[in-house]
Amino acid sequence: MDPRRLALIRSGTDQRVRSTGSGYLIAPRLVLTARHVLLNDDTGTLWPVTSVRLGHPVEGDTTRTRAELLWEHPEGLDVALLLLEEASELPGTVRWGNPTGRAPLPYDGLGFPRAAAGETRDVEHLRGFLPPLSGAMNRYVLDQDPAPAPGIDGKNAWGGASGTAIFCDDDHLVGVVVQEALAYGARRLHALPARSFLGDATFAAHLAEYTGTPPELAPLGRVQPPEAGPVGERTAAETKLATLLVQLLPDPIGRAVHARELARELGYDADGYTASLADLALLLVAHPRALASLGAALEPQAVDPVFRDRLTSFFVQARVLGCGSLLSLHEYEGLLDLLRGLCKEQPTLLSRAAREALRYGVLPEALTRPYLAADDLDEVIEGLEALTDSQGVPEGTPPVPGLLRLVEYVAAASEAAVGAGLRAWSSATARRLGIHRGALGERRADAVEWASRPASPVSRVVMELQRDESAVDERYRCRIVLVRMDGTPSVIHEADSTSKTPEEAARCLRASVAAAKKESGQGHHVPWVTVVVDRSGLHLAVDEWDPGAPNDFVPGQPIGAEYRVTLSCPELSDYVTDREDAQQHRWKQGRAVALVTDRTCGNRTQLAYLLQNDHRDTAQVVLHGPVDQRASWLLLCLALGVPVVLWDRDAVSYEDADKLRTLRPSGPPDELPERVRNFRSRSHAHPGPEWARPSLVWEPEGRSHEPEPLQLRDPLKGTQAS
Repeated sequence: MDPRRLALIRSGTDQRVRSTGSGYLIAPRLVLTARHVLLNDDTGTLWPVTSVRLGHPVEGDTTRTRAELLWEHPEGLDVALLLLEEASELPGTVRWGNPTGRAPLPYDGLGFPRAAAGETRDVEHLRGFLPPLSGAMNRYVLDQDPAPAPGIDGKNAWGGASGTAIFCDDDHLVGVVVQEALAYGARRLHALPARSFLGDATFAAHLAEYTGTPPELAPLGRVQPPEAGPVGERTAAETKLATLLVQLLPDPIGRAVHARELARELGYDADGYTASLADLALLLVAHPRALASLGAALEPQAVDPVFRDRLTSFFVQARVLGCGSLLSLHEYEGLLDLLRGLCKEQPTLLSRAAREALRYGVLPEALTRPYLAADDLDEVIEGLEALTDSQGVPEGTPPVPGLLRLVEYVAAASEAAVGAGLRAWSSATARRLGIHRGALGERRADAVEWASRPASPVSRVVMELQRDESAVDERYRCRIVLVRMDGTPSVIHEADSTSKTPEEAARCLRASVAAAKKESGQGHHVPWVTVVVDRSGLHLAVDEWDPGAPNDFVPGQPIGAEYRVTLSCPELSDYVTDREDAQQHRWKQGRAVALVTDRTCGNRTQLAYLLQNDHRDTAQVVLHGPVDQRASWLLLCLALGVPVVLWDRDAVSYEDADKLRTLRPSGPPDELPERVRNFRSRSHAHPGPEWARPSLVWEPEGRSHEPEPLQLRDPLKGTQAS
């Protein structure tokens, strides 16, 4: 890693910098970076102006030059090459590496995160460990040593670090930072491996043109086990673990054998490794799965009750120190192997099982989506390792991990062979952890009962929206809930770490509806979409939000043209105590007649008179009239318990009433949502000024879904690191 090759990248317009990122000079005119650093998030297009400052401020002079995009990955990976207007004369070439072992590799990098900014963007030395067994095919995990507080000033702490080149094993460039990892605060980053883009012929040709040689990828991985430093430099965790290890493994020779076997299992070069007590303690601290792997190696000796108690005590105290993950390396790899095929065969099963098995836990973000990809399994497993299932266990026994409960639910809903494999894994892991057999058996019985119950079809997909007032552009906090015909709700997309644009919210909704349609027992029933808003949200044209084309062949269309989309405003019931009773009364008594406002409803007082007298039973109101009065008339109708209200968002006066005529607005109310969907679909296919823009409030008959307050847990956490 040469500090002189560090690049600060600024993109935007001639008037204003709109995006800041990091990069690295890999050839005299070529800078490697993350592609999203160059993009306008709102449009998805490149900013017109990109400038690069080369060099590290403490290494001497820096140089500035303009740049343009030279190359981007043909399959859309988040990486790019910039071509500088002026060449750099720095000597030397870049060496490329590919971690191939199991042992975590120390890494370094230099970048410009927002958290390190003062009056200017300061340089941050990224450093920590890269565990090759975490991550996915196109994703490295970077466990960062110095980590800022998440979301400083409500912004992404690592924003600006995207594009940072990551180096391992004596200056081999192994990847490019692209994202801050979900569920880990600011302690973990994701990087795109160099192996994922070095094989592209165009990339290799550009590098050969400017360096004279194509890139070569060197395997990395023969890592020596860590050696403990002097006593005064050891952490409190190392010191305490050393004391506990003497009690657990008093024989120095046997302890050294266990240390050597453990180091070899973890992927270190253990030939000739003679670990001291302090070395073994450091090994348990340095590798996240070392502690559990040691426990798995010692588990066969736990037939002796005395040793079992000693082993359990050791791990209880080690957990208090915050050392290590729940699963051993063998357990982790075994579970990944069992679940990978399941993700491909039943991509909705894990998310569906998690919503039932872990109702009261905070799930990893990937499990709040309707589909779980195999590449997200590592993040899901690691996110669940620290979660218990919150139910009781026999006194004196460890709590049941939430991960084991989820595995039991997935096993119960899987085919026989897959289920048997998952249950065998769960039993072996529970035995190693000291989980009481009765506690695991209870969870297994719960899982079987859940899987045997016929699934109630989804009747509604409820999208709860709340405007994010802190955002400059139009963004919304968003939670998506499935409401079944038996009335039970389940969250399918939790309000996550970032608020969403209308297009992003529409895409989440489309994925959720698609997942609901694939559930067992759903048949051909297409769920109804209810959009829950507050009073100010009643004006939103949510039905016109367009998620874009679903594929390369079918054109996109607004969600209101594809689904029955209606609005709901439960908030008003907090202010009008008898509103829900009035709604149910109108549903029972007033389906046959609709109130269509005309000039005889001259003002709000006269409308209130009609709704409280001649139309006290009416369930449906069609609002025509002056645009400046429509908002107050709408709230009046809803406050008086009218469950169905239709109006034209574009209407200015009574003269616009004819635009809704083809919709048969006062026809049977139960057919109205589908008539509105069809109307929206026709107007989208044949646009023109003659069409109305209908909005429809529909408060469900029976008890409506109760929304929860939508809060951002960690603003912008998990988004791209720029």
